[in-house]
Order: sequence, then structure tokens, then C-alpha cells
Amino acid sequence: MAQHGKKYLEAAKKVEKRFYTPAEAMQLVKEIAFAGFDETVEIHTRLGVDPRHSDQQVRSTVLLPHGLGKTVRVLVFTEGDGIKFAQDGGADLIADEELMAKIENEGWMDFDTAIATPSAMRTIGKLGKVLGRRGLMPNPKSGTVVAPEDLPRAITEARAGKVAYRTDKTANVHVPVGKVSFDADKLVENMAAFMESLRVAKPATSKGTYLRRCVITTTMGPSIDIDPNIALMMGGHS
Repeated sequence: MAQHGKKYLEAAKKVEKRFYTPAEAMQLVKEIAFAGFDETVEIHTRLGVDPRHSDQQVRSTVLLPHGLGKTVRVLVFTEGDGIKFAQDGGADLIADEELMAKIENEGWMDFDTAIATPSAMRTIGKLGKVLGRRGLMPNPKSGTVVAPEDLPRAITEARAGKVAYRTDKTANVHVPVGKVSFDADKLVENMAAFMESLRVAKPATSKGTYLRRCVITTTMGPSIDIDPNIALMMGGHS
């Protein structure tokens, strides 16, 4: 079992063994944060799906209304006319053969999101193993494979706080929703946007309880439980 430090243990003492409302949890997250940097606030959910079946995998994107509170570096894989669209859209990096070799051979990952045009996908298939480990492989379902003329919009959305998510092998979904320095109400609103997206993404084949557990935590802090029923209703739907 991992050994936690004194500051973590002190923070954990302030978390009661009960369900918190989203507003209570976000306020508590801010109060107990102890790291010497602006920690990321994260939501971790356990879903009642079987990700071994392709028709029960949950995969989508959400545009957080208040962003992520960080500078997002965008890498674009494209060619031909797409290069001009990527430049006009303000891409931080446009992949060429040298950069792709650096990703493949050195595991270089100095960017936060990758966007590609359809024609470029055939050239980056070899990067799937490297990019996939970090969840950065462009995919049409996550809105990161777009037509060349849509690159400026996709780049703008990525910078504004568009987050792609998917179930892992254990049916968990992990999503950042901001920074500890955010106002608590902005964190709640970002969480509501994610929960609504998660609700809409429920597979038609999913039976029984969809959201089994929902916790909020920070990069370094203890987890805070939210009532799954309340969490799933945050988007304004039952």
C-alpha cells in the first residue's frame, strides 16, 4: 500500500465518509488542497458497462464552459491545403516527418492534444502505440479528425477546454475539470457539463446502474465521494 505524507493525511482527515453534494465537494477540494502548485481538479467515475464489448464502450468529448485553466499545446497532423488552415488556426506544431520520427523513436510528447485531417491518418498509424498510451491518438469519435477547413475551429475548441474521454479497461472514466484556483461555482459548472455529456454517451446496450461511483480529487489530494444519482442529474436531466 502506498505511504501518504503528513499533508495528505491531514487533508484526508477533513473528508467525511459520506456523500457530498457537488457544491460541497468543490468547496472542500479548494480548502484541503496542499500542494505547492495549482493542482488539477479531477473527476473519476466507475460505470456499469462492460468495455470488453465494443457496443458498451463510452467515448465522447465535452467542451468545458470555463476551460481547464492551462495553456493547451496543439499538434496537427495534416498535409497539402491543411497546412495553411492549421497555420491560420494557430496550431502550435504541425507534424512533419522529422517530428513524427521523434514521437515514434523517442516517445516525444511535448503537446496536450493532437488533431489530424483524414488524409494524414494513413501516415500516423505507426504512431498509434505511442499516442494511444496517452490518449492522444486522433479519432473521429472524439472530434480530433476533421476536414482541413475545420482545423481552425477544432484548434480553438481544444484551447477553450474541449476534453476527450473514454472508458478504460476497468470501466472507469477520468476527466480533468479545472484547477484548484478556479471559483467553486465554475468547477461545479464544468463538472455539470461533463456529467451531462456522460449521461448522453450512455450506450443503448447498457443495463442496470450506469453510474456506480463518482469521486472528485486533485492531483495530490484525497478523494471525495459524490452521490452518483445526484451527479448524473447535474446536467438538468433525470
